[in-house]
Amino acid sequence: MPVDPLVPAAQYLRMSTEHQQYSLDNQQLAIQDYANASGFSVVQTYTDGAKSGVVLKHRKGLSQLLQDVMGAAPTYKAILVYDVSRWGRFQDADEAAHYEFLCKSAGIPVHYCAEIFVNDGALPNVLMKTLKRTMAGEYSRELGVKVLAGLKRLASIGFKQGGSPGYGLRRMLVTSGREPKQQLAQGDRKSIAKDRVVLVPGPTDEVECIREIYRMFIEEKRTVYGIACELNKNEVTYQGASKWDYSAVYHILSHPKYAGCNVFGRTSQRLGTAMVRMPKSEWVMAPGAFTPVVNEATFQEAQRLLLNRTISKSNEDLLDSLRSLLALEGRLSLQVIKRCPEVPSPSAYRGRFGSLRRAYELIGYGYPSDFGPIDLRRRTQALREELISNIQSMFPNQIRIVRQGGRWRSRLRLKGGLMVTVLVSRSIGTDGKPFRWQIDPVAHERQYLTLILFLNQNNTSIEKMCVFPYLDRKRRFHVTEEDVWLKRGQRLRSLSRFLEAIEIASQRH
Repeated sequence: MPVDPLVPAAQYLRMSTEHQQYSLDNQQLAIQDYANASGFSVVQTYTDGAKSGVVLKHRKGLSQLLQDVMGAAPTYKAILVYDVSRWGRFQDADEAAHYEFLCKSAGIPVHYCAEIFVNDGALPNVLMKTLKRTMAGEYSRELGVKVLAGLKRLASIGFKQGGSPGYGLRRMLVTSGREPKQQLAQGDRKSIAKDRVVLVPGPTDEVECIREIYRMFIEEKRTVYGIACELNKNEVTYQGASKWDYSAVYHILSHPKYAGCNVFGRTSQRLGTAMVRMPKSEWVMAPGAFTPVVNEATFQEAQRLLLNRTISKSNEDLLDSLRSLLALEGRLSLQVIKRCPEVPSPSAYRGRFGSLRRAYELIGYGYPSDFGPIDLRRRTQALREELISNIQSMFPNQIRIVRQGGRWRSRLRLKGGLMVTVLVSRSIGTDGKPFRWQIDPVAHERQYLTLILFLNQNNTSIEKMCVFPYLDRKRRFHVTEEDVWLKRGQRLRSLSRFLEAIEIASQRH
């Protein structure tokens, strides 16, 4: 008798870190047994190793699977998964159902190989699957509570729980009894579960820079922004060779770790939700946990000065400061406010009123034309972030998004290590001059492959995209459609050709 041909199938494997029983090898063996018994032949594998099942965006394997299923015709007719929890521990059970429905609607059903129910749409099996999905999500919530409790306990006795040490500090690996073992370099992780991490003062030049920041702030009464400008003027290097800015200096002046206090829980980001700032009453603090860079009295004096700059002022006091500055300068802007030591910082206005624009409106300053540059900047930033996200989504296994430097600009890193930065070039139109684009190089990104987005004449959408091997100019410049400089770039007519354009441009590097 003729033997029925085997049905081609893809297998999806995911392992987080909670149980050895879910190792990729164990899943693969169970799936193979199911395939042998059910007439399937595994022809393709998607894998997410050491990945949480809570959110989709960090799971490149599942993202690629869904992309293949919904895009070009795949070579398989079914998807085999170990169990419901490997498909995902989504906090909304409907999200897991949605991704399965996408596969089913494309004619590719999902089979859960280690479950007691059959995924055939029968009511008892549907109820069982829904219950399993809910239980999978609840497991992540319970695990998160337990893990958080453990992290808080360790933080309360002075051990650092992840994250960057910050400027002027370094991570020291110690035993559970605080015996030093070795200093950890950037990217290093502890490998023994019982080992712990504490902070220690970093290089002498960085430590002295921090103490000088406190001196300028307390003794010379300089503003936070003024200190950043002074450091940049003296060519003092910040982290990642980036420039000092308001947030970098403010972080040093306000974070208790510089006075030797371990702090945990200043922000919270649970189960893939957005990061939120936590009230100080919920922080876990352990004074005296580390060797301080500045003494407690100096740190507290800095906190008093920071607090008194705005906390004792009413909303009307803050607005009066803006009115006085407007009368003096004739206009208001982010830079004008930063340069004036008598006026609270821009962040103070954002904290009180939500945005600088709202503060302007409250003092009757600004017509729609005055806010044009602000709106344009926000719109172009949104275009840039959306395009970066779209590129990464199209090539999840070849590209990832990274954020580096004090400005936290997102970039693209290719699997082979190439870094690609993205610039938005807005159009400039003035009477009597031809249409042109304005390009603003970022000093510490000029050496990277650069994707430039040229906007249309109204600066509302992308007109064309070009990939350049690097930027050969240091300062702002303008180009027209006929400019020969544009010939250095590789025209990108479709995002689907992104990798191809990058390869051509990299050969010209």
